[in-house]
Amino acid sequence: MMHTERHVRLFKNGRNQALRIPRDYELPGNQASIRKEGERLIVEPVARLSLLAVLATLEPLNEDFPVLDDPPPADLAL
Repeated sequence: MMHTERHVRLFKNGRNQALRIPRDYELPGNQASIRKEGERLIVEPVARLSLLAVLATLEPLNEDFPVLDDPPPADLAL
């Protein structure tokens, strides 16, 4: 059963204010985004990028691959 509201403890962590998140509200991963809407703070987990999304951010290579001095055997089935 997921609770809809719960009181939590705020505390100082250095110069930052921190929030203790109860176990039943725990977010996946190790990063979250936070935004303010009026008086509300919205905390959401940051979704991990898929491998295809990461590869799409890479710049294309502008060089040719080098010629191999020791090519693989001709009978190597690929």
